[in-house]
Amino acid sequence: MSQLSSRLDPTLSARIEELVASLEQEHDGLASAIQRIETQFPTSTNADTLPELTDIVRTLRDELFVERAENLRRYVGLQDAPPAERLTNVSQKLVQQAQTAEDLARPGIAAVFTAHPTFALADDVYAHLAECATSPTKAVEQFTTHRRATPPTLSHEQGLALDAILRGRDALDEFTTSLLQAMKERWGADAIAAIDPSPIILASWVGFDTDGRTDIGWWDTLRIRLELKLAQLSRLDSSLSALGLEHTALAMRVRRAIQAVRTQHEACPTGRDASVEQIQHFALTLIAHHEAALDHAQALAPLFRDAASGLNEEQTLRLHTLRAGFMSHGLGIAHIHTRLNAAQIYNVARSRLGLSDDPALPRRRRVLMSKINTALDELTPRPVDFGALLTETASAARLMMTMAQILKHVDSGSPIRFLIAETESGYTLLATLWLARLMGIQDHQIEISPLFETESALENGETILEEAFHSPHWRNYLRANGRLSLQFGYSDSGRYVGQLAATNLVERLRMRTLALLKEHDLEDVSLTLFDTHGESIGRGAHPFSLSQRLNYFSPARTRAALHQAGIRHRVETAFQGGDGYTLFGTHELASSTLATLAEHITDIPEAHEDPIYTRPDFAADFFSTIALDMAALVDDPGYAALLSAFGPSLVDKTGSRPSARQSDAATVTQITHPSQLRAIPNNAILQQLGWWANVLHGLGNAAQRHPETFEELLQASPRFQGAMDFARQALAHSDLDVLRATIRQLDPGTWLDRATQAEDEEKRQSYLTISDGLEALRFWTSAPAMFRRIQADNIALRSVWPEAPRMAAREKLLHALRFALINRIWLLASQIPYFGPRSNLTRDGITQLALCLDVPRMLHILEELFPLAAPSIAHINFGEPRDQETTEGFTAEHEELFRPLARHFELLREIGIAIMHANRAFG
Repeated sequence: MSQLSSRLDPTLSARIEELVASLEQEHDGLASAIQRIETQFPTSTNADTLPELTDIVRTLRDELFVERAENLRRYVGLQDAPPAERLTNVSQKLVQQAQTAEDLARPGIAAVFTAHPTFALADDVYAHLAECATSPTKAVEQFTTHRRATPPTLSHEQGLALDAILRGRDALDEFTTSLLQAMKERWGADAIAAIDPSPIILASWVGFDTDGRTDIGWWDTLRIRLELKLAQLSRLDSSLSALGLEHTALAMRVRRAIQAVRTQHEACPTGRDASVEQIQHFALTLIAHHEAALDHAQALAPLFRDAASGLNEEQTLRLHTLRAGFMSHGLGIAHIHTRLNAAQIYNVARSRLGLSDDPALPRRRRVLMSKINTALDELTPRPVDFGALLTETASAARLMMTMAQILKHVDSGSPIRFLIAETESGYTLLATLWLARLMGIQDHQIEISPLFETESALENGETILEEAFHSPHWRNYLRANGRLSLQFGYSDSGRYVGQLAATNLVERLRMRTLALLKEHDLEDVSLTLFDTHGESIGRGAHPFSLSQRLNYFSPARTRAALHQAGIRHRVETAFQGGDGYTLFGTHELASSTLATLAEHITDIPEAHEDPIYTRPDFAADFFSTIALDMAALVDDPGYAALLSAFGPSLVDKTGSRPSARQSDAATVTQITHPSQLRAIPNNAILQQLGWWANVLHGLGNAAQRHPETFEELLQASPRFQGAMDFARQALAHSDLDVLRATIRQLDPGTWLDRATQAEDEEKRQSYLTISDGLEALRFWTSAPAMFRRIQADNIALRSVWPEAPRMAAREKLLHALRFALINRIWLLASQIPYFGPRSNLTRDGITQLALCLDVPRMLHILEELFPLAAPSIAHINFGEPRDQETTEGFTAEHEELFRPLARHFELLREIGIAIMHANRAFG
């Protein structure tokens, strides 16, 4: 903080401290604070105080940025010990725990890079955040803005993911070198010559996740997969050159493969559409260079052995490190995960097999299960070529064909994870298996993984798995594959049943899965447990440290039970988008992150009795109360009104997913249920509104039902404490006064009161215009009752947990500043000149856009209605005498209204960034 304080203007610093102090003394929420800001920072053509407000916001933003960097450093344990020391220590521990050297060749944990829309900061700001976390004494740069100039494209997201993966692979090499040294000390040189240790692997679904989007063509998927292959081969080539092995047969074979893959990549189509001729050229190129490009990493194994001949001890160790990293990831810089929705699987089965029954109906599912088993009995694989891909209309079939072509032409040795969102029954899994086999994919090449995320899926997950286990085809598939892969989602489950209740349901399903494996004699099948989340508590990530995050997702009780049952298992954890990639933002951060992952798999807990498990009645009632209350809140019309008021306009677009189509009409589209929002925007809006409902709601009611037990477990149960850490973080960044101010802002009565007290007619008319617009939007009809529901639950929580954290005054000040800016924007918008209806554009429509803070769309419309200058026609002869006076555009409106509106809105969005820094993640 000193590096900030030293450059602050003393007057500015004093003004901030004055505002903070006055805020702490208020007893009527934010109302007086907002009014004071409006009084102290008036706006007019003669005295524009926006620059001073901007300086205050940037200062608060930078202070929170520094705190976020310090937290990132703590989060990965970078302050505890040098990463190299941690990697050495954990390597020795892993070797000590292993029964044989071969045990270390099985991955125990995976880092999965995902690219959901959390790219809220500019790339150089993310980079600076990672640098400040790595070097705490680094001076903080004074960026004009922390916002992105434009939303990222898919290719840009892929580039950012690749940068993070490469830093992760470099750190992984450092870890592998320490591991090989420890292996050599225990088992001798022959062990490291024969075994490629891979306790940690990296994976990515960037460019391969097609759930909910249509902008990724199958050729995009293939092109990105070729890029991962090219990155893997190029990395090996440069590393061999650094070792002085550029003239070996290994290096020459790698360079030959690089040239072939580049040729294949160049032939791959780009853009939204591809012609038949382009696809044909790509297909023929891919096939022609198939042998040169390599299709299995093991083809290089004998060349690695030859290259090791004559090397000294240090060079040999380095070459074995390269080989281990290469072989554990195959012909890709990371493994890949594809994903689509179960409904798309059903569409294929319906069209190919005539299975039109609804799998959601239990009475029809038995018929479906019988028919899909028959289809598996009678299945004959079909040949897949690029012509079939080009003409295939079903998205699930296209994706499966694309996977078949990747396995055939790009990398036949690395299995592909196939994630299925919204899995509803065992039929979903069997239909996916049928489709994979139909396309010629071998059982060991595809890891079919249901995603359990909705309340229904989490509640019925055991039944879903059991239905599949009853099929001999599924059991045979698991034995041939050697792995049961399950995915647990925390975004949608959290926003529908509450984060705390969702995690309880996930843990219960994991224990039931263990019982099913025993019941069906499948203990020899490995278990992969992939937790998809993010870096935010809204998406299920523990707020205080990566180590606690891993323990929260994979609790000691579950790990101990799996260990005692002798079931090998792999933990997989997500690193999501801009926030997640910062954990790999520098070599030091990446090394600390990997050290934490490795430390997690060395922690083999003993069976112990956490008090939360000895009170099953309390746990069942406590978490079900939260789930029921959260479900009721989600269905409350006031909750949808709150989310759709101006929440979506408080943050920039942060990902490459296509935006909902907007018309040029000056109309506001309101959501009627939270399901119409994606999980991350939903969470981001709650964050910006200052109330983490999806973490907190229902907790007060649940705690009040058992106050003594709640207090007891809060002190004595590590598992319960871990869950309550989410509540601590949410409460530290939630405040009812802030939420109340939002409700008040949307109340037409607030503006009628202002009109009553207005000192001049112009202000009175502006307030009346705002009030009329809010009446028409009707947020006021349901939002106040919803607020009382939240307020009552919070009162119950504070009565049981009085020492729970509260929002800091500086963060509240940001919210107060934003409300003052919203008032300015609304007042400016009320002064927009009247214009007659033009097509479907009306003055009332413009007002509604302003009230919902859809300022960019409003300004776009206004610039067309009120052009800055008329078109120049002085040089054109129209055949008649002309008025020689120059026609003026609407300069005054642009200078006095439109540009100030834009500047105020930009500062409003910068406040959103500052609040995001306070919460340490987006959404």
